[in-house]
Amino acid sequence: MAQNITVLGAGKSGLAAAELASQQGNRVFVSESRTEQQCADIKVRLDQLGVESEFGGHTNRALQASTLILSPGIPPTHPIRVEARNRNIEVIGELEYASRFISNKIIAVTGTNGKTTTTALTGYILNNAGTSAVTCGNIGTPLSSLISTLSPDTVVVAEVSSYQLDSIADFHPFISIILNITPDHIGYHGSFQDYVKCKWKIFSRQGGSDIVVLNADDEHTASAASAVRCTTAFFSTQREVKGAFVRGDEVVFRSSSNKEEVLMPTHRLGLPGLHNTYNSMASALASRAFEVSNEAIRESLESFSGVEHRLERVRIYNHITYINDSKATNVNAAWFALASFDRPIVWIAGGRADDNDYSLLDELVATNVKAIVCIGEQADVVFNHWCTTRRCVKAHTLTEAVQAATELAEQHDIVLLSPACKSFDMFSNYEERGRMFKQAVQDLK
Repeated sequence: MAQNITVLGAGKSGLAAAELASQQGNRVFVSESRTEQQCADIKVRLDQLGVESEFGGHTNRALQASTLILSPGIPPTHPIRVEARNRNIEVIGELEYASRFISNKIIAVTGTNGKTTTTALTGYILNNAGTSAVTCGNIGTPLSSLISTLSPDTVVVAEVSSYQLDSIADFHPFISIILNITPDHIGYHGSFQDYVKCKWKIFSRQGGSDIVVLNADDEHTASAASAVRCTTAFFSTQREVKGAFVRGDEVVFRSSSNKEEVLMPTHRLGLPGLHNTYNSMASALASRAFEVSNEAIRESLESFSGVEHRLERVRIYNHITYINDSKATNVNAAWFALASFDRPIVWIAGGRADDNDYSLLDELVATNVKAIVCIGEQADVVFNHWCTTRRCVKAHTLTEAVQAATELAEQHDIVLLSPACKSFDMFSNYEERGRMFKQAVQDLK
């Protein structure tokens, strides 16, 4: 039976949800805060679908629906969202809506950091082993856009943000992974405690033969085990657990019956850094649930080269290595980047902060960083925090920052863009920031 459905927000996921809802025979209305001029191509597509829309703000027309589908990032305090709840209108996100149209097994990956890498790596392992898999969600492709092409036996590997988890109801993965939980998006969630609760929602519908994969070394992730109602597997670099752990220089699997299997030496992992050891173990545990052999897992972990904007090697110029880590949008992500190299780092940092505590980086900066180039809204804050202990300079643009970093670096140094901040002060997203960094590096002569 056709429903009246409103989609709030006409970004990538909103447009995909509108298309899916329209294909299902519903009466769809899209409400977007940006102007029609800013969304000219989207307006054309909506008109082609026969979907009504409004631009430049949200009117009460958006509330003439039985279901309101949210685009990620629209906060609980948004007036339309609040009023929809008051009127008992169902409020869900695009991921929740799309998941209602499939019966495929889902691997859902969340965490403050490492989601994209782990999602991509898990999909890579499964496909290399001959198990059909697609990656979607926060990684860039909305699940809604895949519904019409998914075969029933394809595994869906979904990167799931806290924004998406905030608007789920019946979303039910076969495997859920929580990589880590550190303060982020507090302005949206209201408190760190609420952020943690939101991350835990990923396993709220799991039970029976489902599996929850948790980081045993992260306090707020490991403690989620007390609320899990199905099988739990852990991964750790600090202790021996049932799941996957590091003993000496080896990654070891341990089953629930305490049977052990050595997977591989950690130095053979294709992705560098402690954080990627965690990501690799999480992906390996998820893959084993689909009966992927240790040999196939090992081969994929050795050959996987990473994802764009995450510790991405851009260029070696005059014996200086340039690394794009634009996806490091918080302090914790930058911590892992700064810990990943054994050569002096000229660090490009700054942007829009979200309750950033830079003191968490003091020890790493003292040992690994020789100079800092400060950018964006946080340029003065970053500069003032470290200027008495490290050479600090400010740059007005990312191109200027690359030039300044090049002048500060010496042969065999690392120039690292790992901002520890959101990108929205200077760029539309972290991808644009990363692309501009790479272009500036390629333009060096």
